[in-house]
Amino acid sequence: MYFPVADIYVHPLIPPLVAFFISFFTSMGGVSGAFLLLPFQMSVLGYTSPSVSATSQLFNVTAIPGGVYRYVREGRMIWPLAGVIVLGTLPGVLLGAIIRIQYLPESGRFKLFAGAVLLYIGGRLLNDLRVSRQRVAGSTAAEAAFRRKVRQQMGGTAVTASTAVVRQMNLWRIVFDFQGETFTVNTPAIMTLSFVVGIVGGVYGIGGGSIIAPFLMTFFSLPVYTVAGAALMGTLVTSVVGVFFYQFLAPFYPGVGVSPDWALGFLFGLGGFLGMYGGARMQKYAPARLIKWILVFCTLFVGVGYLLSASF
Repeated sequence: MYFPVADIYVHPLIPPLVAFFISFFTSMGGVSGAFLLLPFQMSVLGYTSPSVSATSQLFNVTAIPGGVYRYVREGRMIWPLAGVIVLGTLPGVLLGAIIRIQYLPESGRFKLFAGAVLLYIGGRLLNDLRVSRQRVAGSTAAEAAFRRKVRQQMGGTAVTASTAVVRQMNLWRIVFDFQGETFTVNTPAIMTLSFVVGIVGGVYGIGGGSIIAPFLMTFFSLPVYTVAGAALMGTLVTSVVGVFFYQFLAPFYPGVGVSPDWALGFLFGLGGFLGMYGGARMQKYAPARLIKWILVFCTLFVGVGYLLSASF
């Protein structure tokens, strides 16, 4: 099948199958999988124009609702946290889209940028895993308690294992309880971080979820079981705006290739929707360290590959 915007030929079953496999695992950590689909499109399919970033965000728009639905249904969506992420990320995504088109249209420079971002994310997660072996913070204690209740549920015991309760929300902080632990998030700090992440996400075409989720786990010590839903919701909203913003910018950059490939994006999104729904549903059965190790491997593997293949 030929995709004219991407200017590639690919069997129509390949995009949804690849997206399903990637999204099933990454959605457990609050990541849509776009950060891995983008290098697949560039390195395997040969789709290298700036519109690949817009197509990746279109994948987010189509796929993420499946994962968000599961996290909302299980009571693990921290709505105030998701709202702050959206408010901070949104202007950054729009600025990032302009930077991508204006300053990083060549695949070589873009791969260098993306590789550096992914290596930093992977390094932060790896350090978090190393530190968690030396001390048990509130987040790891809550994650352990959550896993114990899930195992009780699997054994037939009637136990509510998943609900997070918001205690306070204002311009300065968000406070919520999860598994007997109380977590306090500095609202201005999250919003500032989200803005910076939004710029990077807008350039990369990932909406920012694959960056904000590791930061929430490492810098703010939040449990992965509460971070995933908010990160995915933030990615969904910003990706919707990002897709239409790329489409809006297309007439101003004729011959560059800016607007998304709608057919390819929806095919990826179809597989991603099913993968994210399944991953979100299975997340509570997966140990937190395993989820983090999956994210570490993916980010470091792709980041190193990008840096090695970058050319100018």
